[in-house]
Amino acid sequence: MATSMVIGTQWGDEGKGKVVDYLAEQADVVVRSQGGNNAGHTVVVDDQAFALRLLPSGILYDNKENIIGTGVVVDPKGLLDEIKGLEEKGKSAKNLKISDRAHVVMPYHRALDVAEENSKAEGQKIGTTKNGIGPCYADKVNRVGIRMCDLMDPEVFKEKLAYNVKMKNAMLEKVYNQPELMVDYDTLLEEYLGYADQIRHMVTDTNVELFEMIESGKKVLFEGAQATMLDLDNGTYPFVTSSHPVAGGASTGAGLGPNYLKGIVGVVKAYSTRVGEGPFPSELLDQTGDKIRNEGHEFGTVTGRPRRCGWLDLVVVKYAAALNSLDHLAITRLDILDSFDELKICVGYTIDGKAVKGFPADLKKLAQCQPVYETMPGWKEDISGIREYDQLPAAARAYVERIAAVTGVPLGIVSVGPNRDQTIALDEMYK
Repeated sequence: MATSMVIGTQWGDEGKGKVVDYLAEQADVVVRSQGGNNAGHTVVVDDQAFALRLLPSGILYDNKENIIGTGVVVDPKGLLDEIKGLEEKGKSAKNLKISDRAHVVMPYHRALDVAEENSKAEGQKIGTTKNGIGPCYADKVNRVGIRMCDLMDPEVFKEKLAYNVKMKNAMLEKVYNQPELMVDYDTLLEEYLGYADQIRHMVTDTNVELFEMIESGKKVLFEGAQATMLDLDNGTYPFVTSSHPVAGGASTGAGLGPNYLKGIVGVVKAYSTRVGEGPFPSELLDQTGDKIRNEGHEFGTVTGRPRRCGWLDLVVVKYAAALNSLDHLAITRLDILDSFDELKICVGYTIDGKAVKGFPADLKKLAQCQPVYETMPGWKEDISGIREYDQLPAAARAYVERIAAVTGVPLGIVSVGPNRDQTIALDEMYK
């Protein structure tokens, strides 16, 4: 058995897609374990960019099996559109399997997502992509959700759809006072039964198939969406996602026991970014923050929104390391810092001059946290063409080695650019 898992250690957008793509080259199977089509990431292959949302990154290889697992919520229309876009670029989804236990995102979920976000005052908005992911997970928890196996059975689907359309329309009209967002039962029935026919050949019991793949000795890579600080239980609640993008969530989302999940790689962007509301202790609201954003082209893959930027916060990364029992760090976007004279790393927080232990759950307390910085020299050198760790400038090596020292997690990968070949591997990632 040989597995690896890629986990974001910050607020998302760490460059997980690039790391997953690199590790997927060595894998036989790539598994998406949670999230939905709100989880955009870009993979660059042969200088061609692929913006993936639902599809596992192994889909870019013809010889990999790809699984959308039990914990993922699937928008069939979005999935089919993504597959079509892939095919237009010469790729194929022929090796894709979808869990029959995965829940289906419906148009009323998107309508409720919009209505809920519209109802919030400024400063309370979650920053949702409005793709219906949260309401779909809510239906799942409320035990009224529609699963893929339900969609495949017309009689079951009709019954569950009728109930949900009635209840959701009542909420849209009477709770949110937005009747213009109401949906039509007959239209949805026809549309989604059509989608069912198009994806039926992909839907199967992936729990069984994945177990058999692992038992047969195949290398399996687990790919999550979002990141640790967006975890529903352990992130900066309520400014979080609706699922569990931590290592433990991958176990339930893939349908496997935790002992099968090894080689956990935590992806760390060499600086910090965040989308939407919520405290961000190391945020830079100045020219330095603007420079990081512009140098890193920090705008959302799905929404196009500018990301909030700041110095690297190792309080966050150390917190993520413990939550995920990380085996290795993958440092990404190190090249974005090439032009800086000096760099700062947040190694702790204080409130009123007193050191803060751990990462605060209370957002009021977190908003009061002042970062404790260490200053390190920049390297003022283009590192994008370097392929050996020892050839990196001494200051660049010192920077990433300090990250490893503070977090207590060894370096596994250092990325010096977006392409697959701009990856320096220091250790074997599959355990």
